[in-house]
Amino acid sequence: MIPQSPLGTFALCGRSLRQHLAKSRREQTRAASSAVSPVELHYDKVVPPDGNETDRPLVILHGLFGTKRNFASLSKAFVKDLGRPVYALDLRNHGTSPHAEPHTNSAMAADVLHFFQTHRLTNISLLGHSMGGKVAMTVALDPDLPRELLAHLIVADIAPARAALSPEFQGYIEAMKKIEANGVKTRQEADRVLKPYEQACQDPMIRAFLLTNLEHQSAHHQRPLKFRVPVGLLGDSIPDLGDFPWSPGERTFDGPTLFIKGKKSKYINRHNIDTVKAFFPNMVLEELDAGHMVHAERPNEFKALVTNFIQSN
Repeated sequence: MIPQSPLGTFALCGRSLRQHLAKSRREQTRAASSAVSPVELHYDKVVPPDGNETDRPLVILHGLFGTKRNFASLSKAFVKDLGRPVYALDLRNHGTSPHAEPHTNSAMAADVLHFFQTHRLTNISLLGHSMGGKVAMTVALDPDLPRELLAHLIVADIAPARAALSPEFQGYIEAMKKIEANGVKTRQEADRVLKPYEQACQDPMIRAFLLTNLEHQSAHHQRPLKFRVPVGLLGDSIPDLGDFPWSPGERTFDGPTLFIKGKKSKYINRHNIDTVKAFFPNMVLEELDAGHMVHAERPNEFKALVTNFIQSN
């Protein structure tokens, strides 16, 4: 038997300590989130011709820095194709919904469950992209979710993995802070601030997406623009957004589940696909020739995948 070096023992102890601390933090987060008061989420609603507002709705959750408006066109298309009501929500600290701490997957899931109950929704199809996808998965795995309430789960380009968010997200936060610090008054000025900012904001599509959150604080447009989202709070929450409330084997959702991956994106990959299957044994995986913003880059194909999945299950 080869004796283990003190350095090796120290490394193992270090890993064990980090794992223990991470587990303790998740348990504390779950406990805090279960005690937190849910916020009343703002939403857009599109109703089919028969007037049905509560049965078999499609509920849509946007990603980080997104809003319900990102799904405005798709919502109308889904109502036309599915004949069901569609609700697009603004998650906490986004869009016009209230700002509140903590900004964790569990706290946002509690808000969504509260929305289901408040609006008396039944037989729900829940669709989430990126951060919204993690929230949707957290809802599906929640022990307090009545099994019959959720008919379908659709997750766009995210996995139930525990991994730090890519450095680009912290870059977005720093760039947004710089815009507010510079006191810019137009989106053109803001875009000029973003454009040279490291590698995070080189993509014009990303810059345009981030700038949808800018607004004038009053009718006097000569005053500096501010971001609608609480930039500092979201920046502090980046580590929590990379986490996930459960480990594989702790919880499962065995309802029909669709994962839609962007071929050019790495958020769903060979390293985490087994984790996806452990949580969602009845999952199917589809791919679209797109990056992370699958619904924006391939809206027609995305709509077809979601519609066919719901209609065939």
